[in-house]
Amino acid sequence: MLERLRRRVFWTPRQKFLTSLVVTALVLGLGGYGISRLTTPEDRSCAAGVERPHGSTECVGVNGDGHAFGMPDLAETAAAIGRENATLKDGEYATVALLLPLTAADHGMRVKVLHEIQGAHAYQYRANHESNSETPKIRLVLANTGRANAHWRSTVDRLKAMTGAPDRLRAVSGVATSSTEVREAVAALTGAGIAVVGTTITADDIANGPGAGHNRFPGLARVSPTNGDEAKALAHFGRVDAAKALLVQDTRTGDHYTDTLKAAFAASLKGAPYEPQLFTSPPDPTEEGTTANTFRQITHLICDTRAETVFFAGRHTQLRQFINALGARGCAERSFTVLTGDEGSYLGADSKLNRAALKAKLTVRYAALAHPDAWRPAPGRPVPATGGSATAFRTFLTDIARASAKPVPLADGQAIVAYDAMATAVHAIRQATPKNARYPELADVATQWPQVKGSLRVEGASGWICLDNYGNPYNKAVPIVDLAPDGTQRFVRIAWPEGKAPAASCLPPRRG
Repeated sequence: MLERLRRRVFWTPRQKFLTSLVVTALVLGLGGYGISRLTTPEDRSCAAGVERPHGSTECVGVNGDGHAFGMPDLAETAAAIGRENATLKDGEYATVALLLPLTAADHGMRVKVLHEIQGAHAYQYRANHESNSETPKIRLVLANTGRANAHWRSTVDRLKAMTGAPDRLRAVSGVATSSTEVREAVAALTGAGIAVVGTTITADDIANGPGAGHNRFPGLARVSPTNGDEAKALAHFGRVDAAKALLVQDTRTGDHYTDTLKAAFAASLKGAPYEPQLFTSPPDPTEEGTTANTFRQITHLICDTRAETVFFAGRHTQLRQFINALGARGCAERSFTVLTGDEGSYLGADSKLNRAALKAKLTVRYAALAHPDAWRPAPGRPVPATGGSATAFRTFLTDIARASAKPVPLADGQAIVAYDAMATAVHAIRQATPKNARYPELADVATQWPQVKGSLRVEGASGWICLDNYGNPYNKAVPIVDLAPDGTQRFVRIAWPEGKAPAASCLPPRRG
């Protein structure tokens, strides 16, 4: 009875027609929703100025609001930078960007990045609060180029768009690895008239200099010595007998750090009786690859020579593998000294280093960019009268103590160098600011480097920063550091590319 009534009442022709309309509307609505999901762009933003490139999960771009780019280790310092920036009023500041691979996969690089950010922020605070109210104030932003600097182009494009109001970007610091990507980023930035201050780039060919095409990177300055200067400082320090020396070098090309380091070492080993021992690192030199096998064989060949000193031209992962292999060499009764560039600074924090190798008559010594003991007086080791000062380093210690709730490790020198690079950038910005002006013109900052010398030098925590006419530090202090048997980085003494400390005037001589 009820079934017959339902069919008569609810399934009349009119109801059937209305039902079909409802169903059709639902289908079309759901279909439209699906189409809109397909046609509406996916939101890939991470924060203001930061987004995930297509095909990547990394947050890449520029931000100064406290965003940590998904890296927990950076959260504290990024937040501190954001708080400092929030105190600045529009129109009273100039911006400095710290360009780094903030989302690096390699542990050593992540540690380096953290310490550089801490050092840069320490000087930002000094510039804004401890500099007699000098202007403009400094806004610091973090610029992420991604793993292996793969996304440098989009980040640099973003920086180039920040030179006007409200950002008024006036300098870029960081620029910390001597890679092809970094070289191209520096070329793009300086080509746009933006001043760049390199922290730990040491490659001789990411620099300006005398001769044809000398001004390849107009507006580039560096606070670290070149690989050539590091090699000269090591040679002056060690007095190496080339007849008892050997070069181990990477054959992979395109890495400007390695390419220029092996050229510098080869120049100091003229007359050496042995040809270089070769290895080839992976395309990404932070990967282990199979080079450990090659080093096992090379150590056999080293035992066949009369060599006592081994110059190593390569990155830190391969350096660690080589040291581990040399520690297990067959000729254990013989003593060896390994000399290398500033990549040796990574070894102290490398958990894969076999520290027992350092007790097997093996001395590992490297030319550091900075070391916390270099400007601390010690018994039998007075501070040099020129080239730097204990006072400047004590000022740095006061400033870096504010940069983190925990003590910032200083043995790798990264925080010290980043602090000095920021000091150099701020020096140029304020020197370029006309009287009664709030901030300088963009083009005027990049022209300041030839005047950063003499009484206008930067009193860096790593030593005096006296730039030549091409933006390179003249006779910069090079701390020579031993890797102690317990893995600590032990300062030996300061060496100088010119063989002795600079004169009190710190004026580079005429070249050529």
